[in-house]
Amino acid sequence: MESSAAENCNDVNNNESSSQSQTSTCMQKFRLYETRSNFYMIGRDKSRTYWRVLKIDRLDPTELNIREDSTSYTEGECFELLRRIHEGNKSTGGLKFVTVCYGIVGFIKFLGPYYMLLITKRRQIGAICGHNVYAVSKCEMIPLPNSTVNSSLADSKNENRYKKLLCTVDLTKNFFFSYSYHVMCSLQENLYNSEPDQVAYETMFVWNEFLTRGIRNHLQNTLWTVALVYGFFKQATLSVSGRDFKLTLIARRSRHYAGTRYLKRGVDEKGRVANDVETEQIVFEDVPDGLPTQITSIVQNRGSIPLFWSQETSRLNIKPDIILSKKDQNYEATRLHFENLVERYGKPIIILNLIKTQEKKPRESILRQEFANAIDFINKDLSKENQLRFLHWDLHKHSRGKATNVLLFLGKMAAYVLTLTGFFYCRVTSALRPEECMAWPYSENIGDGDMSPTKYCNNVNEDANRLEGNYSGDNNVANGNHSVKPPTIQSGVLRTNCIDCLDRTNVAQYAYGLAALGHQLHALGIKDTTEIDLDDPLADELMDLYERMGDTLAHQYGGSAAHHKIFSERRGQWRAATQSQEFFRTLQRYYSNAYMDAEKQDAINVFLGQFQPQPGKPALWELDSDQHYRGRNGLTIVDEDGRSLFKRSFSDGNILRQTGSPMSATNDKQEKFTNSTMPDRSQGGSNGLSDSSPEISTCESDISYSRCTPSMPRRQLFGDMQRDHCLETDHIFFYEHGDAFNCSNFVDLDWLSSSGNSCEDEPFESYLQVISPYELSSCWTFIGECCQWNFGRNNPIL
Repeated sequence: MESSAAENCNDVNNNESSSQSQTSTCMQKFRLYETRSNFYMIGRDKSRTYWRVLKIDRLDPTELNIREDSTSYTEGECFELLRRIHEGNKSTGGLKFVTVCYGIVGFIKFLGPYYMLLITKRRQIGAICGHNVYAVSKCEMIPLPNSTVNSSLADSKNENRYKKLLCTVDLTKNFFFSYSYHVMCSLQENLYNSEPDQVAYETMFVWNEFLTRGIRNHLQNTLWTVALVYGFFKQATLSVSGRDFKLTLIARRSRHYAGTRYLKRGVDEKGRVANDVETEQIVFEDVPDGLPTQITSIVQNRGSIPLFWSQETSRLNIKPDIILSKKDQNYEATRLHFENLVERYGKPIIILNLIKTQEKKPRESILRQEFANAIDFINKDLSKENQLRFLHWDLHKHSRGKATNVLLFLGKMAAYVLTLTGFFYCRVTSALRPEECMAWPYSENIGDGDMSPTKYCNNVNEDANRLEGNYSGDNNVANGNHSVKPPTIQSGVLRTNCIDCLDRTNVAQYAYGLAALGHQLHALGIKDTTEIDLDDPLADELMDLYERMGDTLAHQYGGSAAHHKIFSERRGQWRAATQSQEFFRTLQRYYSNAYMDAEKQDAINVFLGQFQPQPGKPALWELDSDQHYRGRNGLTIVDEDGRSLFKRSFSDGNILRQTGSPMSATNDKQEKFTNSTMPDRSQGGSNGLSDSSPEISTCESDISYSRCTPSMPRRQLFGDMQRDHCLETDHIFFYEHGDAFNCSNFVDLDWLSSSGNSCEDEPFESYLQVISPYELSSCWTFIGECCQWNFGRNNPIL
């Protein structure tokens, strides 16, 4: 009887209005019901005018059988259907209500049945142009089989362990989503993107892409699922001269090569780096109805140094040696990484490298030298306008002086970078209706729909003129008032890194955000100038936002809050107290990395589908390090598209000692960028390193450079770089105030350094000099207590 009743829900013929409604309406609230053989999910839009039904089979626990009713119902029709289903199933218990939910996170299978992950509570955390953005407050994991079927399945120890492992991925912390706004994309991408919603899930910033793949493939739509972005989202109302504006700070973490600090370092074979985070700063004037007339955004990027390198997790050494691999001597993975950045953001790509230049025991300086070699090697094949632009600047050394000097230096650099990349600005028409699925009205009229950065950024003026006609629905414009600013487009990106891309990187990203904020407020007509002084209260408010973002990202990747020495000094906090706090954060991070990260990495791999359990195969916790998706026992690891990457081997020791699998063939898009922007040298010269690359001596093996690499003079580091390979000027700029390793090919460092006094005017004191004996004796107790939150062992939330 149930089947015939359910069939009736497909008897109503579809019409054009219902199909059009499906593409423009977002379902935001759902009710889950169950019978013995099926789940029924009822979804509706915010206005309660659009109702749909989804049926999920419960009798076959090993297969995902989902069927969507093609009919759009009214509320009354929908509940009449449920009544009929209940009547048809009275003999087996009828139809029972299970829960209210706000979207499907996905489906997952371990060794037994499928489970459904649902958001059962949410909270609003912001809105962009009237499109609400939510965080997850509570979620549940529900097995699909009914109790009779489920009891016949072996409730094995490993099955329960996998469930507990998945539950440690706390979706209530730093995951966010929107029903109607593509929060996984930047504002500029949203305005230009003509791709359907289905494709949006396959971007690098949707963390439940794997979990939703099954239902999306079955239904060919995303009406029932939510796309979860992981990182940071904060919206604040700020004020300048009595005019309020909304500032939204978003950090999107990539799901590619994702993980924890010591287990995910450097780059993988496809050019994807660890801790890859896109930061977007959106500004618009605060208006009562939430629909601004103007909006602006700026995007920047952080990510691990794109080389093959690692650090072994050690419980004995708080600073493990850095191990650098020579397997990619033509820097193909590095090249792929920068090609990807060009595809995402356009040109130019500007690299701000903040790691140390000289050390008593070489660690960071090893990567500094090799990164410089890689950039030099790649730039030799590029035309002047396509070259990577770089600034190598030792922030740690210069932070020994006044924090103001560091921020002034970075601020001047940021202001200059903004002249190269620009930022996004446009007027918003009233046709952008809030709380309906993303259908930006003007994007349909732009060109042929192919608006990737490399295309639309080639002719910014042409696009801006075209956009101006589409955005300017203002009557003043129609009457000949030309005071309205034309739209502008960001082309290119600033990519910042230190070693972990956490602490020093966050300081630099704040400086860039402050410089950009001045331009954004000026474009909106809120400020008369483009500059914001460091003493302006607005600078302090923005610093607080970036400090919170830095702490959040540091917890996710490193296991502790970020180090804020420069921020703390800028606020005038007592230096001894600041250094004491920094010391304890160092110990907390060490504890997390040494004792917590392995299990945390396992949970991430299961959630992202990087590891998929199989009966009769070794369990995840029986394998060795998964760095670069490698381990042992012959288990297949799959990438985000479900393809087999390579088999795990029995090789012990550091995985970078193994011979990697061949580089994946580039797709058509990559080949296009390779030909136009970064020519392929893999078939070229016989030497893996460029002519200007130094010989790096080794002591213990051919890959461990951490003990015996001497520092190099600048002429050896960039000895053969030709003048015609430099950008903007005729030479490489070196900082002449005691640090020959500070160099840039696009900006004069002497000009930048003129913003402050010498950076050498204050000695740097060791953390240990300000830690009392009592603090040292109690630090391990403190760290143990502080790290209880890190993995949620005692408080699973799914």
